[in-house]
Amino acid sequence: MNEQGREAPVRRGFLKALGLGTAAAAAVAPALAQRADSVPARDARKENAQQRVAARYQADSADVQAFYRTNRYE
Repeated sequence: MNEQGREAPVRRGFLKALGLGTAAAAAVAPALAQRADSVPARDARKENAQQRVAARYQADSADVQAFYRTNRYE
């Protein structure tokens, strides 16, 4: 058997392991991501029931006004 014939199975095994590891990492990554609108755990414990259901959107805040001005929704 020549040199190329012996390397092919080793190379295939390496590439298979690399592909499986990449697929596993891609499957776990979304589970670890935190939502952008979620309340951090340190703050969530301090909220009472009324604060948890209160609206957090404030139309007259500076960042909301800048968003509408930037996107020409005014």
